[in-house]
Amino acid sequence: MSKELFRAGMRRVSGAVTVVTTRGVDGEMRGVTATAVCSLTVDPPAVIACINRETWVGQLAPKSGVFCVNVLAKDQMHVAETFAGRTALVAEDRFQVGEWCNRETGAPVLEHAIASFDCELDSAVEFATHVILIGHVKTTELGPENTEPLLYVDGCFTTTAPPALARDAATGR
Repeated sequence: MSKELFRAGMRRVSGAVTVVTTRGVDGEMRGVTATAVCSLTVDPPAVIACINRETWVGQLAPKSGVFCVNVLAKDQMHVAETFAGRTALVAEDRFQVGEWCNRETGAPVLEHAIASFDCELDSAVEFATHVILIGHVKTTELGPENTEPLLYVDGCFTTTAPPALARDAATGR
């Protein structure tokens, strides 16, 4: 299987843009932009985040036992770019971009995200270059309704109208 062909195919799969954050055992905050995130179960509430093991989050979350998945809105693209390493800010300085708080686990939660899932780590599974974080969701925060999501497809950030707005446009309301 050609890596290039596989990568080209996966680039055509759009994904919600998230920033996965953690707080290390010494209190240091770290985060990384990720699209390989999904729900696992509703009962109990659980999510999966696939993170490169070389990132701070990939190294710290398995040790600290906490992480938060913050789903970004269209107007939070600057947050995505910062945590993707596209600015000069590194490590904890990245948290200067956006408004951050803490909830139950202590992992940083982005204010005004479409949704944030504050998790205790159930398990971390290493696979090739990545670690799969499986988390029990302790709290879920919801942002404003009808917020346009930030998506990533074919190497670019984009958006689409949220379902309620799309339904209204289709019905002429």
